[in-house]
Amino acid sequence: MCRNIKTLFNFDPPATELEIRDASLQFVRKLSGFSVPSRANEDAFEQAVAEVAQSARKLIASLVTSAQPRSREEAAARARARSAQRFGGA
Repeated sequence: MCRNIKTLFNFDPPATELEIRDASLQFVRKLSGFSVPSRANEDAFEQAVAEVAQSARKLIASLVTSAQPRSREEAAARARARSAQRFGGA
């Protein structure tokens, strides 16, 4: 599951709310062991996702770097190349 959590800091354009929420969801899924929580745990699960997303936004906003922003296209191309090397690909 955690392979789906991607670096969100220092990209141009910056991370979107959806990307932050998706990463937060994956993190909470990993911690809880639930892909989909039961109805009894749904409120706690969603609250945890919201709190992790809030913390992630705060963290990303407070980080500083002198490095140039990374390109999403270049990062995606590197990920595709790693995947092709690892799993073989067309």
